[in-house]
Amino acid sequence: MAAKAARKPKTNTEAYLRMYRQMARIRTFEDNANQLYLSAKMPGLTHMYSGQEAVAVGICEALKDSDYITSTHRGHGHCVAKGADFKEMFCELLGKEEGYCRGKGGSMHIADQSHGNLGANAIVGGSTGIATGAAFSAKYLKTGSVAVCFFGDGATAQGLLYEAMNMAALWKLPVIYACENNGYSEYTRTEEIAAGSLTARAEAFGIEAFKVDGQDVLAVNELARALVARCRKGEGPFFVELETYRHHGHHVGDINRTYYRSREEEEDWKRNRDPIVNFGKWLTAQKIVTAAELAAIDSEVKADAEAAVNYALEARYPDADQVTRHVYMEAT
Repeated sequence: MAAKAARKPKTNTEAYLRMYRQMARIRTFEDNANQLYLSAKMPGLTHMYSGQEAVAVGICEALKDSDYITSTHRGHGHCVAKGADFKEMFCELLGKEEGYCRGKGGSMHIADQSHGNLGANAIVGGSTGIATGAAFSAKYLKTGSVAVCFFGDGATAQGLLYEAMNMAALWKLPVIYACENNGYSEYTRTEEIAAGSLTARAEAFGIEAFKVDGQDVLAVNELARALVARCRKGEGPFFVELETYRHHGHHVGDINRTYYRSREEEEDWKRNRDPIVNFGKWLTAQKIVTAAELAAIDSEVKADAEAAVNYALEARYPDADQVTRHVYMEAT
């Protein structure tokens, strides 16, 4: 079932500007993370979310702090969209004591439970069971919370997803399976690894499934708000395929990509389908905000990120005696 946003003037200015700011924050965070990697200041790899911002923001704007999300190895965008702070995030990337996971999680394992983020996961499809379990606990405890499970199209080849969806359908759990189809499973086109329709896979379990333009934050948010409300009424689970695109390679070291996708394809998506640029154009066309006001938001976000990076670079590393803390049960 395809979903489209109603293209008419809106009046909820505060929400629109918040969504624009959140998308700008994700893009700016990723730009800075990329520079930290290229300058050899950040250990390990990271996987850029740039280009997919409308998915995380459109969905998380429909959630409360008490709602849950699970993320992927490409998880910075979800973390920011769910309310994370730049300072703690950059500290985490740099392995510093003040990071969300005290520097032990790094880029691919950030969790922020104060905002319902149960964590990024380096295992493809690995968080589907966690999100389904969170939804089960919400139903069992009657908290009214909803869980959203973000995963990529490559995760549709993992058996855990289908075990989880089967249980969710049987128990009518308040969970939304959000499949970010960015066209590639690492370096392979989605159609070369996924037979048939992705939404049909969920429908096989009796799960209502939707497809939406993942570059349109209003379309994503409109659908997310409707499905979250239905989950709270006990009508879940749901499955959503969000068509999107990553601007960078699979990870920051994936620079020479022409052997699996063309420069022309990348430039077309960046020039014509950028979710932030297009939402900004819509906001100005509807006279909700001026171009100068959007530029001011962009400048403020970039200044916040620069300050957070500088803070994280100077922050303390954990003491050596913390290496097994929160890993093993503390002796009593």
